[in-house]
Amino acid sequence: MKLSEKEKAAHRAAFRSMSLQEKLEHIFTYYKWPILLGLVALVILGSTVQRQLTKKEPVLYLGYANVEVGEDLEQRLTGDFLRVIGADMRRQEVALYRGLYLSDDADVLNHEYAYASQIKVMGAVNAKTLDVVLMNREAYDLLSARGYLLELTALPDEFGPALRGCITSNAVILSDNAIEWQLGEAETHEVVTESVENGIALSSLPLFEGAGFDEPIYLGIIVNSPRLNEAMQYAEYLFSSGL
Repeated sequence: MKLSEKEKAAHRAAFRSMSLQEKLEHIFTYYKWPILLGLVALVILGSTVQRQLTKKEPVLYLGYANVEVGEDLEQRLTGDFLRVIGADMRRQEVALYRGLYLSDDADVLNHEYAYASQIKVMGAVNAKTLDVVLMNREAYDLLSARGYLLELTALPDEFGPALRGCITSNAVILSDNAIEWQLGEAETHEVVTESVENGIALSSLPLFEGAGFDEPIYLGIIVNSPRLNEAMQYAEYLFSSGL
């Protein structure tokens, strides 16, 4: 109900005559929900502004597939790389996919984890948010077979000749009639592959020699990476770091 001017004046006079505690109790009783909603809106706005101000732009997306990287090595793989290329450390970063587990022989306990990792990799490749992968041989075989890795012989001449000496070959599946064979539509299971130079052996490089890996480590560049120049810079950095 709309109050008259006389009633409004009476309410104002009554409010002025209250003690500080009474005024606070009055405000809380009649205006607590607008106040609370306003505070919530301010918190949400503040969080959004803070995220925008502190959000970093990925210079490169790096995945760890079947490898665990210690804190010191990760600093070498991320922060030190950014400094070498002159990136703004406050605004730019190397975005990481940690803990990827890729295997065709995962046991019951690890099967769901392996499946989730495969979906994550597939999604990242399709979204073009995965550029390079640090991986063991098993992960290298799987990513290569599925055609995820760039053929390195197609890289321009700027790709250092010394680094070219570390390039390795692996199989890429051209055709596979596994589904037809399982359905009884084919008499034999036939897989056609070709050997492609699509990986870089890292284990002999100074950066990785004392890192504690008990098996060979490789680097692959994702075939549809929109940051190919940065990926090449990264490969060159890994090779030259510590030399």
